[in-house]
Order: sequence, then C-alpha cells, then structure tokens
Amino acid sequence: MHIDPFEIRVSDDAIDDLRRRLRATRWASVTPSPAWQQGTENAWLRELVAYWADQFDWRAAERALNRQPQFIADVGGQRVHFVHRRGVGPRPYPLVITHGWPGSFAELHALLDRLCDPAAFGEDAEQAFDVVAPSLPGFAFSPAAALPGASAWQVADLWASLMRALGYKRFGAQGGDLGAGVSVALASRHGSAVDGIHLNFLPTSYEPAVDAASAPLTPAEQDYLREKAEWAAAEGGYAHMHSTKPQTLAAALNDSPAGLAAWISEKFRAWSDCDGVIERRFTKDTLLTNLSLYWFTGCIGSSVQMYWENRLQPLRFAAGQRVSPPVAFARFPREINHPPRSWLERVFNVAQWTDMPRGGHFAAMEEPDLLAADIRRFFRRLRQ
Repeated sequence: MHIDPFEIRVSDDAIDDLRRRLRATRWASVTPSPAWQQGTENAWLRELVAYWADQFDWRAAERALNRQPQFIADVGGQRVHFVHRRGVGPRPYPLVITHGWPGSFAELHALLDRLCDPAAFGEDAEQAFDVVAPSLPGFAFSPAAALPGASAWQVADLWASLMRALGYKRFGAQGGDLGAGVSVALASRHGSAVDGIHLNFLPTSYEPAVDAASAPLTPAEQDYLREKAEWAAAEGGYAHMHSTKPQTLAAALNDSPAGLAAWISEKFRAWSDCDGVIERRFTKDTLLTNLSLYWFTGCIGSSVQMYWENRLQPLRFAAGQRVSPPVAFARFPREINHPPRSWLERVFNVAQWTDMPRGGHFAAMEEPDLLAADIRRFFRRLRQ
C-alpha cells in the first residue's frame, strides 16, 4: 500500500471565489415565524455568511489543521485521507476513530489531543493511544468512492486494510454518527482484529432480529422505537433526502456556500447541547472551518451519498447473530436518539455503559474530556 504525507493547500483563487459567492448571495424571502422553527434562522445565517466573507481567516484555520500529521493512502484503489497521530507514552494502543456527517476529521482534534497525550491533561501516559482518523470516502480530502456500494460495511473493509498496512494487527475502533456504523461493521466483519468498539451513537440503520415469542420487545424498547419514528417524522427530512435523492441536493448545495451553511449549521444547533444558542458550543470560526472543508473540496454531494448506500445495506442482524468484540456505549443526553441497553444487547456484548451528564451529537467537540475519559476506561481492560 502506497502512503504519502499530505498537507492542505487551498489556492488564493478558491478563497477569492468563495468570498465573491458569499457577497453575492441571493437571499430567499421568508414568511415571519419563530426563530429556527422552520429551519435555519435567516438573521443568524446572514450574520454567519457576512463573517465568512469578510472576517473568517481560512489561512489560520488551514495552519491549525496542518498541525495534525496527515497522509493519503491508496487502499485497494480507493484514496483515503487520514490523520495518524502517535501517542506520547510507553505503549500507545492503536485506535481508529471515524467521524460522521455533517462533521469531518476536524471535529476530532480536541479529542485526539486528550487521547494521544493524556499526560498533558493530567492523565496517565500509560493510557496513550496511537490514533488513526480517516476521512470517510467522499468527505474532505478522501475522494468519492469510485464505484457504487460504499456503505459502512465496505468502509470497514477499507479501514481494516489501512490499519494492517500501518502495522496494527489488532486495534480498537470508536465512532459516532456514520462513524458508529463503520465501527459496528468493523466489529462484525473483522472481529479477529478488533479488540472492542466504543460508540457514542447508535446507527439508525441498526436492526436486530426480534423474536416476538422468545424475546419480545421490552417496554423500554417499544418507547425507543416509537420515539425514533416520531423524531424521524419531525426532524429526519434531511436524512430522507440524503438517502433517496442525494444528487438533487448536491446540485444546490455545491453551488451555494450560503445554502451549504444553512443545511449544515442547523444540525449543529439542533443536535448539540446548546440550549438553542449555537455559539454556546461552537464559535463561528469552528463552524466555518468545517464548512470551508466541505466547500473547498466540493464534497457535499459525495458525503451524503453514504446515506444512500447505508439504506441499501443496513446494519441488519439475523436471529441469533452475535458480534463478538465487546462494546462500550456512551449515551449523551442531547443525542438524537437514546436506545436502551437491552436493544444493543440483542446483538452485542455490552461491557460498558455510561449515561453522560451533558453533551450532544458532536461529543468529540462538545465534551472531549468526558468522551476521552470514557474511551480510556473501556480500552484500559483491552490493552495487551
């Protein structure tokens, strides 16, 4: 496998083009309604777009991103961008962490600081990790999949090959959002190499077989499935669009940075533990670093393609099918779903379960200390 060092270098022309487009935004007329009730609030979006055009410093963000050691690998014909950060400690444990949508590898940086160099945060250097944080196919600097079918299952195969090429015969996996699906697929398909997985989200396509006679749904499971369906009806329009008409959406969002900002930023507000005030959790610069990665790489269409693929190849488990590597689950209170432990135990050996005191969907950004501590606690028992 060929691996090359990588550095982000966005051209001045691309930055100038973005600013021109932002300043030329053709704003939609809207019917008055309570702020955020019908989606991204217009006045807030105008303020963000103006900041993006005139104050946001991409070059500073680029320098910060490039402080992470980045590489490009050819994995079976698929080019994969990844951060590979070595741990500071006597025996760092290898861990592959996978981001989700609408995030990117940039959302993991605070978490990597704490996992790779725990002593810098007052923790035991013995608990350091070697972290590999790949960009999913079609996200940021990982090109779109060359062929259809790149669901969580196929991405798990890519990650297993990448970890072997980096010299890791055994490793752990962690993820939220789409990354949780990849981690589940890794444990299911590559259990001989994966010691265990840590999740902070349960993929919506996860579907264990339910035998109504021998193992009927519990009241807690019934409540969860009902709440999940109600959430999908009220809040899941984005996912339905991603998984049914991704190319229609891509044509609009790839041409309008203001539209892209509206589509993505609304999720950072709705899914985080911010009490409705997005900048309690995320600064404009943080939001715009992530948005700029989507814009400069033109990846919004290819990023949502994975929803289509996961719909066609869900994480479905047959009656009696078990996944052998142990699982840890960190349940954050403002996450978009809250499965009961029994729902995971239908398939997994749940070795650790943590109800977090605060935090939402973007746990690595919102609560990196809590998440890092939970990851360390789980993998402490699996280190060899």
